[in-house]
Amino acid sequence: MKTKQVIKAARKFSKPYRVTDGKGFRLKDVDPGDTQDLKSDDKARAKEALQSGVEVLAELQEKLYAQDRWSVLLVFQAMDAAGKDGTIKHVMSGINPQGCQVTSFKGPSSEELDHDYLWRCQKHLPERGRIGIFNRSYYEETLVVRVHPAFLAGQKLPEKRVTKNIWEERFQDIRAFERYLVRNGTIVLKFFLHVSKEEQKKRFLERIELPEKNWKFSSADMKERGFWEQYQTAYEETIRETATKDAPWHVVPADNKWFTRLVVAAAVIDALDTLDLHYPKVDEAKLADLAVAKKALLAGG
Repeated sequence: MKTKQVIKAARKFSKPYRVTDGKGFRLKDVDPGDTQDLKSDDKARAKEALQSGVEVLAELQEKLYAQDRWSVLLVFQAMDAAGKDGTIKHVMSGINPQGCQVTSFKGPSSEELDHDYLWRCQKHLPERGRIGIFNRSYYEETLVVRVHPAFLAGQKLPEKRVTKNIWEERFQDIRAFERYLVRNGTIVLKFFLHVSKEEQKKRFLERIELPEKNWKFSSADMKERGFWEQYQTAYEETIRETATKDAPWHVVPADNKWFTRLVVAAAVIDALDTLDLHYPKVDEAKLADLAVAKKALLAGG
């Protein structure tokens, strides 16, 4: 497929999963098993489309890097085994490593707990010309911390700052933070990989039964599975409160990994295409230097 065709298809493909206004958003309205009009026997066609998308994404990323004006932040959130790592690996497979950085956030360290909760993420924001990927992010502060109040107690906040409105206050802070990033040239795209409880069970069993996947399984994952409904509620409200036109969420069906990767790639391509990316134009002096260098090389220099 030609670049323009891929971009046009990407825009149409990703749009159904984009949330730019959270008012009235309900997680149950998105089917984790949705594959649009593609069927399971269309996997080969989907893989070909993904490869075309990866190639176009590489072209756009090269212009992003050369232009050195915009930066892109991709935020990935999901329940365990939803496929974040695999999605990042496959979608970004064609990207020049010099123009991309991935940061995975685990439980905060003692140093991080001595700062505000955005601090550790701010340190890893992408530079101009680069794509930054957050595997989990500051959104853990309205998800796992909300599901497990003991984590909030360990953040050493002054008592008067832990109010009954703390989650709404954090939503306000995050909206303001992302607005600030957008105003300064960072494109913010957020992805929730929406996996069903049944599919998560299937993937957990694979991790237990297949020796080559044993390393992926953690008993902590099973513990978190016990809080499934609480997490679904927390994700729904987080998306509802922080989805904006400038920093949209994409709620991506994740029961079929091949489809998940296709949607994520499409969303990133669509966003990059809106930036009018191009290679820097050189001035007359530079053109003169090029002409001199070419003449010297042709002359055997």
